[in-house]
Amino acid sequence: MVTTEPAIAGRRPVWPSRGARDVLTAIAIAVVQVAGSFGAAHRHSASGSRSLDAIAIVLLLVSPLALAFRRRAPAAVLVIVLAVTVAYTARGYPDGPVYLSLVVAFFTAVTMGRRRAAIASLLCGYVLILWLPWLIGTKSAPGLGAILGVGAWLLVLLAAAEIVRVRRTGAIEAWRTREEEARRRASEERLRIAQELHDVLAHNISLINVQAGVALHLMDEQPEQARSSLTAIRDASKDALAELRSVLDILRQSGEAPPRSPTAGLADLPRLVEGTQATGLTVRTDVQLPPQPLPPGVDLAAYRIVQEALTNVTRHAGARSASVRIGHDDGALTVEVTDDGRGEPTYAGTQGSGSGIAGMRERAAALGGQLDAGPRTGGGFAVTASLPLEAER
Repeated sequence: MVTTEPAIAGRRPVWPSRGARDVLTAIAIAVVQVAGSFGAAHRHSASGSRSLDAIAIVLLLVSPLALAFRRRAPAAVLVIVLAVTVAYTARGYPDGPVYLSLVVAFFTAVTMGRRRAAIASLLCGYVLILWLPWLIGTKSAPGLGAILGVGAWLLVLLAAAEIVRVRRTGAIEAWRTREEEARRRASEERLRIAQELHDVLAHNISLINVQAGVALHLMDEQPEQARSSLTAIRDASKDALAELRSVLDILRQSGEAPPRSPTAGLADLPRLVEGTQATGLTVRTDVQLPPQPLPPGVDLAAYRIVQEALTNVTRHAGARSASVRIGHDDGALTVEVTDDGRGEPTYAGTQGSGSGIAGMRERAAALGGQLDAGPRTGGGFAVTASLPLEAER
């Protein structure tokens, strides 16, 4: 009774290394050459060919064993195999699969970029294998049929090697392209995760910082209000941990697929506004969403833009109130966040190019939209974004 080991899910087959495969190939070719040459000697025993002796066996073994190093030094191996093959034929031994090693060495040299050495060896081999045995008297002169036949066979061999080389080169280029694309996607994913972490942490840590300052100020004189600030700190830290966990889930290394949906969206806007109001800022909202569901990328980008804008209001603007308006017009979702604060360059970063505003612009641009941020004419600051709704449909 034959038993087989049950397959284990996820286990990949263990293949021999390239060096081990080359050695196995060399041994197989050696066996074929020796066995085939003895068969050819038996069939042509009455044709006047020289019988196989110890020197013939050594020559039949040297050329295939040299193939074990053909990837390390393809040109050198080709020269060695050609010399051994010419020596075998020049001594008048019977023809057989002795040319198999030469074909393999030739293919390897061509496909690994040693085309000049391969073509030179092809011409030298053509001349030496056909006429050297005749010159030293071990075989008769080659006939016209042999001359044309061997030439045609060598041209076919060269054409086949060139086809293999072109396909191999194309496969390598395709692999490099895929690797470059994979690296590019990985880089973009790292930037996206970094942006998510910035948005999550900046907003919630800012709220925690403001509430902690209020709690410290009111701890002795108004402990009840200090308790409210501490409660807001607890809620903000809880939200930060939850969002941080959802973002970091993308980096998990288990076999499960990473989540494909955004970690947050406009459905979380009431909780975001509530946390911001806990700092003492009055936030008014006017949300009018289109009837169809928002594309996930647009939903996430709109939420993060509002989150970052409110974070900036809390940290820099010195405002008493802010307004969040979300609507849709001409196939785009519009997001506007305004405040009645100072509207100074400190809030906007360096002329509106601080890391937070730059991140908002990048989010909008990634969806084919645009974002403007700057002081308002009547005072305060405004962030306005337009996000195409067809960006991900």
